[in-house]
Amino acid sequence: MITIAIDGPSAAGKSTVAKGVAKKLGFVYIDTGAMYRCVTLYALKNGINCQNDEEVVKCLPNIHITLSIDGKVLLNGEDVTFAIRTQDIVDNVSYIAANKGVRLFLVDIQRQMAKDISIVMDGRDIGTYVLPHADVKIFQIASVKERAKRRFLENISKGIPCTLENVEKDLERRDYIDSHREFAPLKKADDAIAVDTSYMSIEEAINAIIKIIEEKVGPINE
Repeated sequence: MITIAIDGPSAAGKSTVAKGVAKKLGFVYIDTGAMYRCVTLYALKNGINCQNDEEVVKCLPNIHITLSIDGKVLLNGEDVTFAIRTQDIVDNVSYIAANKGVRLFLVDIQRQMAKDISIVMDGRDIGTYVLPHADVKIFQIASVKERAKRRFLENISKGIPCTLENVEKDLERRDYIDSHREFAPLKKADDAIAVDTSYMSIEEAINAIIKIIEEKVGPINE
């Protein structure tokens, strides 16, 4: 079994690239960000303040998350694939992700997922905390302006109202929260390879990462 960890800041294109890498290699893709978004959605739907760590932790036993092979995200049996991408979720997910109790709850699930199959897992702390012994660790980055442009265009294509300026400010805010949280902050693992995708197409980024993987572990599909 081969484990690939892809970390990096919000809107660096990790999910899109990780999905592409997993598809080309025939691995399972695990979107950890979607899991934190699910907890955020559950909290908001149930009137729980996302910055109240104790109240959020109390609701965790009521949360069951399923990531389907076809990319759908289910929260307690309900398809929330698009619901977890709204602005309310974006505004609150970093507080949920900074909650140690939430991270411990989800990390245990994520580690179980990675036990018996070859996976590509992306997030903020996969290589440093969730899968510290991953076979290959990638730290995917892009400039804030490029990330803001990508997220803005993604939101517009999905009918989510926003402005480029507000998206950029939100990314800067999330970068600060993610990198300064006390438990398992966003940072590059010592043995991770940095890949700057600012000026790469999605396909170029996927191929660049697959090249790194095959240099590390050898050809996958031969």
